[in-house]
Amino acid sequence: MARRCDICGKGTISGNNISHSKNALRRVWKPNLVKVKTTVGRTRKTLKVCTRCLKSGKVVKN
Repeated sequence: MARRCDICGKGTISGNNISHSKNALRRVWKPNLVKVKTTVGRTRKTLKVCTRCLKSGKVVKN
């Protein structure tokens, strides 16, 4: 399952945790995805949508 928003394409990004002693540890930030049932055309589909798209009204929840 790809962690990617079906509307805006937001996905996981990677980077480092930097400690006080400047040690770098790899980590990932994952998007806040929600499975939403919505109407696309005349069919009802389940989309994985980030909460920013849901809050801004790009997707209407049914």
